[in-house]
Amino acid sequence: MISAGSATRIFLAAGATDMRRGYDGLADLVRNRLQGEPLSGHWFVFCNQRRNRIKILYWDGSGLWQCAKRLEKGSFSWPEAAADQTSVRLSGEELALLLGGIDLERTRARNWWRKEQKVA
Repeated sequence: MISAGSATRIFLAAGATDMRRGYDGLADLVRNRLQGEPLSGHWFVFCNQRRNRIKILYWDGSGLWQCAKRLEKGSFSWPEAAADQTSVRLSGEELALLLGGIDLERTRARNWWRKEQKVA
């Protein structure tokens, strides 16, 4: 699996996304629904209604990547966003757990200090 750098932010789109969308369709969702910039280098993660397909869109400096995963059985445990949010922010570790089938609602991180990045 590819890994995100420490400065890379990971955003999960709240709700379901039409998985027929390609590069341009997902980039439009990032701009219009998530209020993000698809060419920022951050990762944008989308899931379908049945929660058995995931797509990740990110820019590596020379082009857009679109990664996809389809489960043969079962579904992903997709985090819920607050009513006023369009996305949920995850760490690289949390994304790895999500892709590995771990329910993030039933796990917890140990309390330790981690410097928060300022949002520009």
